[in-house]
Amino acid sequence: MPSTKVHIDATDAVPKVVAAFVAEQSKKAVNSRGAFYVGVSGGSVAKFLGQELPLVEGVHWDKWHVYFCDERLVPFDHSDSTYRIYKEYWLGGKTSLPESQMYAINPALGVEEAAKGYAAQVDKVPKNEKGIPVFDLLILGMGPDGHTCSLFPGHKLLSENVLTIAPISDSPKPPPCRVTMTFPTLNASRCALFASTGAGKADNVKRVLESEDAEPLPAARVCPQGDVHWFLDQAAASKLTKKYSNM
Repeated sequence: MPSTKVHIDATDAVPKVVAAFVAEQSKKAVNSRGAFYVGVSGGSVAKFLGQELPLVEGVHWDKWHVYFCDERLVPFDHSDSTYRIYKEYWLGGKTSLPESQMYAINPALGVEEAAKGYAAQVDKVPKNEKGIPVFDLLILGMGPDGHTCSLFPGHKLLSENVLTIAPISDSPKPPPCRVTMTFPTLNASRCALFASTGAGKADNVKRVLESEDAEPLPAARVCPQGDVHWFLDQAAASKLTKKYSNM
């Protein structure tokens, strides 16, 4: 039965632990189904995965299909581009991941058309009986307001239940125009992980994992078909009181 698993490590150990977990999930997917479909996110997790994963041995990069859980509608060379980070660390011979298997949005389009175009790319992912793409792993982050992907507290996209990929043109966090996975896509995945470090995340980690809010934070609404793994350092976990299987 799906559950929430919490992993607590020293701050400097979290990147290596997360990279090892992602690598292991990829090997399981390749061995079971011949390919690994993964959604990645920006922020600090992008940088440490970008750096650490190429150092892990035995990763079948040629079997990976890398998608973006959300992306800002900016040129690829812009500092806000998540694609830019992963391209820097994983492409150009740094791994054996084919560039054709890292699927980016088209930033030259308007946000509505960019979302439609990206939905067509995500449509290549194997689907469940409801026709929703099923990712082997989604690598997520949580913002200071509890948002994940570009799904923000109080936003109408929280109730989107038809689109697998949606446009957002009024993001409360700049830049305003983005393309994001929706909860039907997030919650169809086989597994999801969050990585959070620092005392500044402690209140929201506590709220997501141990509070029963009438209006749960977006990060608390991620309920995949398999487990949700939270990788924390001691500071981010400092306000948790319950016992978890990996604490």
